[in-house]
Amino acid sequence: MRGMLKSALDSVKDIEIVGTAMNGTEGLKKILQLKPDVATLDVEMPGMTGLEVLETVMKEAPMPIVMVSTKTQKGAQFTLDALRKGAVDCIAKPLGEKSATLQSFREEVLNAVRAAYESNRKNIGENDDRIAPIAGLVNAPKDAVVAIGISAGGPATLHKLIPALPANFPATVITQHMPADFTAPFAKRLNEEAAMTVKEAEEGDALRPGQVLISPGSHHLKIEKHLGKLVCRLDNGPKVSGFRPSVDVLFTSISKVAGDRTVAIVMTGMGDDGSRGIRLLKEAGASTLAQDQDSSIVFGMPKAAARTGFVDRVVGLADIPQALLDAAVQLGTPATA
Repeated sequence: MRGMLKSALDSVKDIEIVGTAMNGTEGLKKILQLKPDVATLDVEMPGMTGLEVLETVMKEAPMPIVMVSTKTQKGAQFTLDALRKGAVDCIAKPLGEKSATLQSFREEVLNAVRAAYESNRKNIGENDDRIAPIAGLVNAPKDAVVAIGISAGGPATLHKLIPALPANFPATVITQHMPADFTAPFAKRLNEEAAMTVKEAEEGDALRPGQVLISPGSHHLKIEKHLGKLVCRLDNGPKVSGFRPSVDVLFTSISKVAGDRTVAIVMTGMGDDGSRGIRLLKEAGASTLAQDQDSSIVFGMPKAAARTGFVDRVVGLADIPQALLDAAVQLGTPATA
């Protein structure tokens, strides 16, 4: 695995490897000595685990870290702990040695390391702060939809955002870039903290108030109308905007069936996924937002969305719950000339 990581990172000119380590203890020593821009940590290592190394680094010298994990239940749980404790992103070890599998792994490694390098250093390791929950009644229309697109830095951010939403908040759908085997346990963990019901989206799931549906890491999440209800459709087609699941796919699908009943936001992440979809949603009558730079762990996707000119407001993370609710409430207010 160490050789595969080295090969992937050595294949490009904009990344320089300054050190490697055979175990967690050696890795921690080299990280503190070499002070690299980014470090990758295997979740399961001899001696100190990747999570133990991460915790020590975040206390002594916070820096961007990418976790590398096996596609197992244990690996997923350790990885989710690491993301919550300050790791910027995660990648899953490849299964098999097919060229397509290895090429995909290489791309994921490079994307994750570059996103970590672009991360907002002041937000690294500061993932325990909570957002004040929304108080009072929610008067949004029952058919309102909140759509969230998010990537690198997303798990820690969603652990702050989702628990701040009340139990009767509008139906919420999320595309989070994350390895396929991690989205279900991630949704389960969020569900334990949230007033809303949180689950990984399944084919045919109906959107309803009080529920958060998270796209599986293996499929695009599309929203369609069936028998008068908005339902989930899962699509394992090619990557769009560099990802599967893709925020653009989610946003585009909603623009066709519920554009004028939707509040959409693009949050922390690398690249520009969501920018094409946010334009289609705005043209369909949606209310559109983007997370601001100061609160984003990686200000790539929200920056690209804001630059389209089709974002109504750029909002800090602490204010996003109320901003989403205010926009949803306005969906039920008749326009006046």
